[in-house]
Amino acid sequence: MSLPRLLLGVAAEPMSLDRHLDVHGGLPRVRRQDMLAELERSGLRGRGGASFPLATKLGAVVAAGRRRRPVVVVNGTEGEPMSVKDRMLLECLPHLVLDGAACVADIVGADEIVVAVDEASRQGTEAVRSALHERGDLGVRGGPSVRVLSVPGGYVSGQETAVINFINTGDPRPVMQPPRITDRGVGRRPTALSNVETLAHVALIARHGADWFRELGPRESPGSVLVTLGGGVRAPGVYEIETGSHLGSLIDAAEGLAEPVRAFLFGGYAGNWVDATRARGVRLSNGALSPLRATLGAGVIVALPASACPVAEVARVASWMADEGAGQCGPCANGLNAIADALAEVCAGAARRDAFGDIRRWAELVTARGACGHPDGTARFVTSALGVFSAEFDDHARHGLCDACERRPVLSCPRQRSAVR
Repeated sequence: MSLPRLLLGVAAEPMSLDRHLDVHGGLPRVRRQDMLAELERSGLRGRGGASFPLATKLGAVVAAGRRRRPVVVVNGTEGEPMSVKDRMLLECLPHLVLDGAACVADIVGADEIVVAVDEASRQGTEAVRSALHERGDLGVRGGPSVRVLSVPGGYVSGQETAVINFINTGDPRPVMQPPRITDRGVGRRPTALSNVETLAHVALIARHGADWFRELGPRESPGSVLVTLGGGVRAPGVYEIETGSHLGSLIDAAEGLAEPVRAFLFGGYAGNWVDATRARGVRLSNGALSPLRATLGAGVIVALPASACPVAEVARVASWMADEGAGQCGPCANGLNAIADALAEVCAGAARRDAFGDIRRWAELVTARGACGHPDGTARFVTSALGVFSAEFDDHARHGLCDACERRPVLSCPRQRSAVR
């Protein structure tokens, strides 16, 4: 089957149940053991950023569920500012997401589904509630109950332990693991939490099977993936691509570059920068991006125009990321702020002589020491920028602000402070 898959029949308005069934047909009844085996054969990996094999996660929940009845959580929080793919799925294709959640609930034997949506996405919340009203059969006749929960906005509040912590306590901050949420999550019960795109893929695999899913993409990362493409392209937006397709084909689908590009950001604000000359011809899969020390992450690709100032962009995002930390661990409370302050000084031409050494050392110190991966991602974003844009950083350290510093930013930083403070 060719593309689109997930985006088949998508429109600006939420797809109704009747239209959904016309496009995709009804969900077949499959034994839970068979469905889990089919997901394992499909090779589907999570589309939220970690790229963990879904069948392995669900198998852990099934094993833990022998003691307590599991819960399914649909993670639609999407705290990454440059990504809109999950919001689009919830707003336009809620039935596909709910189908996937129902399949997972059946596999693990869950009696409850929680749909977590960013409180800023009112359209997403309304679309899911409307879809549930249309379906009518979810939550009755012995099936799982379904509730929709608005989660406070913030970069780290979408992290899986933060979502679970908010459901349990009302506090959207990450917590240390273990125990893993597959053992003790919502209400201390085994919990299967998945990103909305992952669940949408589950809904299609349930209908068409693992072999169909694997018709696209390379062996190690099959299927299609949603990518939010932004920056210096003529038609930014959400695109469904075959995993492993060329970056150039994605840019062509976006009507080409609007101007020359200096570098690409892969994976969003927890991702890596790659010089435009090295990114040419690259294939869009984690395996193909690995030699460039990059991944697709949550499916974000930003083309940074040559007319933008990378130093100003990186310094501004680093400051925003420091502010978005939960403030409960040393790496966020101290390390990220120190990195952001040093970058701001470099940008202004007021940095100490050893500023770059300090930034790299602090980035190493904050990595793998927090309750979540927020410090790690920020460190990765910053250190890759220091390498790709070394000439621009050196120039700013000597001469201060440049003419491009005052241009309209390419990278979005929402003005509101994190709700986890």
